[in-house]
Amino acid sequence: MKLLLIRHGQTPGNVAGQLDTAFPGPGLTQLGERQASALPEALADEGIEALYTSTLLRTHRTVAPLAKATGLEPTILDGVHEIEAGALEKKTDHQSHLRYMSTVFAWTGGELEVRMPGAFNGHDFFARFDASVQQVAAAGHSTAAIVSHGAAIRCWAGRRATDIDTRFAETHQLPNTGVVALEGDPEDGWRVLHWDQIPVGGMAMEDQTAEDPTGEALQP
Repeated sequence: MKLLLIRHGQTPGNVAGQLDTAFPGPGLTQLGERQASALPEALADEGIEALYTSTLLRTHRTVAPLAKATGLEPTILDGVHEIEAGALEKKTDHQSHLRYMSTVFAWTGGELEVRMPGAFNGHDFFARFDASVQQVAAAGHSTAAIVSHGAAIRCWAGRRATDIDTRFAETHQLPNTGVVALEGDPEDGWRVLHWDQIPVGGMAMEDQTAEDPTGEALQP
């Protein structure tokens, strides 16, 4: 099957450079709404058969234009929400960003015992995200789209795709409404068809002034 992992549209937390991971989370900025509105045209030829979102509000707002255009009712998945920041929640400083994303990519590299400060470890994250992907795959779709989150998508795809590695996930940004397209299944593995480093709709949909720790390439 083809699996489209779509990052949500821009939020006020993205603009502020916050590690903003708690439920239910913010909605979208005006730019985020425009980014979401660009999804139906950009993905019109994908043949999407099912839509899924995380539990967080920003993914619901992002998928809404796509749901309207396709006539598909999105299903909420419990396991594809953002990686919890724990003690780093709402932090905006570079050191907190670095600690958060370094932990994320430690998991991608197989260091699953590493724990996010005040939160979970890599085993916990992959257990929940894998279970949700398994649910999607079991439904038998040829193409399905999951609207999820920057760190979660980069971490999971970087470990589960057989043709990329941790370094790739670290150095390839994933902007708001960027898409990681995979082909495969949970049993035989996944390979990357494309990893978009620009928002759906092109560079006009990118905010180059915002510090976006979960979407940007990791800077030590």
